Amino acid sequence: MINLEDTASAFAYKSKWELKKAYYLFSVLKYPVIVKIGSSLARFILAIKLPIKKVIKKTIFQQFCGGENIEDCENRISQLAKYGVGTILDYSVEGQESIDDFEKNKNEIIQTVLKASSCDNIPFSVFKVTGLGKTSLIRKLNQKDIELSSNEKKEKDELISRVNQICKVAYENNISVFIDAEDSWFQDFIDEVAEEMIKKYNLKMPIVYNTIQLYRHDRIQYMKNLIDKCKKLEVYLGLKLVRGAYMEKEREVAASLGYQDPIHKSKKDTDNDYDSALRYCVEHLDCISVCAGSHNEKSSILLSDLMKEKNLKNNDKRIYFAQLLGMSDHISFNLAKHGYNVAKYVPYGPIKEVLPYLIRRAEENTSVSGQTGRELTLIKKEIRRRSV
Repeated sequence: MINLEDTASAFAYKSKWELKKAYYLFSVLKYPVIVKIGSSLARFILAIKLPIKKVIKKTIFQQFCGGENIEDCENRISQLAKYGVGTILDYSVEGQESIDDFEKNKNEIIQTVLKASSCDNIPFSVFKVTGLGKTSLIRKLNQKDIELSSNEKKEKDELISRVNQICKVAYENNISVFIDAEDSWFQDFIDEVAEEMIKKYNLKMPIVYNTIQLYRHDRIQYMKNLIDKCKKLEVYLGLKLVRGAYMEKEREVAASLGYQDPIHKSKKDTDNDYDSALRYCVEHLDCISVCAGSHNEKSSILLSDLMKEKNLKNNDKRIYFAQLLGMSDHISFNLAKHGYNVAKYVPYGPIKEVLPYLIRRAEENTSVSGQTGRELTLIKKEIRRRSV
C-alpha cells in the first residue's frame, strides 16, 4: 500500500534547514497579492540591474530549478537518482523572439537529449514549440486558411526544421522527447507538428510524446482520435497527460475575444476527464506509452491501482509518473520507493531568463486550489517529526 503521508520518505533528500526554507517560501506563495507585487518588483529590479540575483538564486530558483546550465544540474540529478527518481531537464527560457535565440534554444535542447543518452537517470527530454519560433507566427499558423507572406512561409519551415532536428537526434539516440502543450491559440499548430514527428519517428518505439491538457473540454476526444490515427498508421504513440497550466489566461482571452471558453466549467469535470484519460490509456498499452504529469494524489493512486488490476509491474516501461521539482515530493518519492517509474521536471537556465518561468510557477501555486496549503502541511509535519 502506498502511503503518501510518509513524509520521512518524501523529504529524506532535504536537510532540516532546507525544509524550513521551503516552508517559508510556500508560506509566501499562498498569498496571491504578495506574489503579484513580488513578481513585478523582481522584474523591475532585474531590469534596472540591481544585484538581487543571489537572493532569487537562494530562494525560489533553488526550490524550483536545477541550476543555470546542464552542468549545474549534475548534483540534483544524482540527488534524485539516489532515491529512484529520474530527471527531465527542462530548458525553461521563455519569451524570446529572435532567430539567434531560437537557434540557441534548439541547440540547448539537443544537448539535453544527448545528456539523456549518456545518463540512465534522465529518461526523457522536453521542449516547447514557442521556444523555437515567433509566437505571433505560431498564433497565425494556428488559424486555418490564413495566407502567409513569403517571409512567414520561410519562418514556418525554419521552425518545423528546428523541431525536426531535435526529434531526429532523439530518434538516433533512442531518447523519448515530450512536446509540451501550450495556450489553446498555439495548440492546433503544435498538434499538427507533433503528429508529423510521430509519423516520422515513432516507428519502433514512442520517441515523440504529445501532451494532452485535460482541463480543456475537447482534449479527451482529441486524445482518442490520435490513438486511433496512430493505430491505423501502425506507429507507436507517447502521451503526456496533464491537467493544464494556463487556466486563468485562457478564460480571460476567451471572454475578451468572445469565443467559447475552452476550459472545463469545474475542477470536478477536469478531474473526471483526467482520470478517464488514464483509464483509456491503460486499456491501450499495446500501442501507447503514457506519462502521468500530475500533482493530484487521487489520480496518482488511481494509476497505480489500474496497473495492479492489469497485473502490470510497478516499473512497466510504458508508464511514468512525473512532477515538478520542488513540488509534490510526497507523491514522487513515495511512488519511487515502491518501484514505480518517476521523474521530476528539472527546469534550468540563466536566472534572468528563467525568471518568467519562476513567476508563472509562483502564480500557478497561488491559483491551484489547496496546492500550497498541502505543501505547507506536509513540510510542517516532517519538520515536527524530526524535532521529536
